[in-house]
Amino acid sequence: MTETTTEDTTDVPTDTTDTSDELIDSTVEEVPPSEQPETAAQKAGINWPRVLAFGVLPALALILGAAAGFLKWQDSSVRNADVVRIESVQIAKDATVRLLSYKPDTVEQDLGSARDLLTGEFRDSYTQLINDVVIPGSKEKQISAVATVPAAASVSAEPNKAVVLVFVNQTVVVGSDAPTGTTSSVQVTMDRVGDRWLISEFDPV
Repeated sequence: MTETTTEDTTDVPTDTTDTSDELIDSTVEEVPPSEQPETAAQKAGINWPRVLAFGVLPALALILGAAAGFLKWQDSSVRNADVVRIESVQIAKDATVRLLSYKPDTVEQDLGSARDLLTGEFRDSYTQLINDVVIPGSKEKQISAVATVPAAASVSAEPNKAVVLVFVNQTVVVGSDAPTGTTSSVQVTMDRVGDRWLISEFDPV
């Protein structure tokens, strides 16, 4: 009799957990940084370090440089105005004294030299006044005058024009009479002619 051998064909359960995990892992791959979604700035191609280096910072430096230049110019202008103010006040005081002071014996020389401190129409009118009235009267009646300036103040000061308010005391002696004094104030306008300040207007106020 022949012996028949029967093989056991019952399926043996197998563990599929590892296989499933491997499949999941293989489908979920890490996205390289270069393939990550771009931001709006990156899409627009904005390179902020480059913008700062070549745009904002140079513009800021230019603005700061311009501001510094303006402040320097302004400071220089203020200092120049101060110089003009001081200079014009002193010249106005000295010129006023010379215009209003004279002696009978030297009246022509006194007032003639004062005329050199004037310019424009005022020079012409002053020349006519001293030649027609003051010089002849001083010689004839022995009139002398002494002027002083106790105070003066700058009204305005520009590079080529200045106005000064001058307070004047003048003492006049006629012959042997007692001296008489007068007090007045004059607005003196001066123009820069070349490198000199010359009086162009002399108006009582």
